[in-house]
Amino acid sequence: METSPGAETDRRVDDAIATSAEPIASPSGDRIELRDLRVVCIIGVIPHERAAAQPISIDLDIYADLRRAGASDDVSDTVDYGEVCERVEALCANAAPLLLERMAELIAADLCSVEPVTAVTVTVTKLRPPVAVDLGTSAVRITRTAG
Repeated sequence: METSPGAETDRRVDDAIATSAEPIASPSGDRIELRDLRVVCIIGVIPHERAAAQPISIDLDIYADLRRAGASDDVSDTVDYGEVCERVEALCANAAPLLLERMAELIAADLCSVEPVTAVTVTVTKLRPPVAVDLGTSAVRITRTAG
């Protein structure tokens, strides 16, 4: 039986969601902040959103103990945000979810698997929401813990 390319990712995310701790409002401690990562992807429920990729913006707060990196000045002791951006971009290019909530969960589950990440807050913003009123953006923000 053949599975779709995203099936393994979907299973991993579903497993992570099922076993994750309750969502937390605001983790404490050190964090790396990444703002306005722009990617183009298929996301949405309306037929024209399924037919053509659209731009979204992603904000990330990645929680990890950064003391070792602060002392060593060595990128291998921290979370390489260049690699994080590449991971998120690749994930978005291949996922094609219906909901912003699903995209946020996919990103959170993936980043929570990276050492030394302890938690992540993900905001996924649709830059051109398809509504009949003058709405600038729509977004979903979630926080998930690793482990």
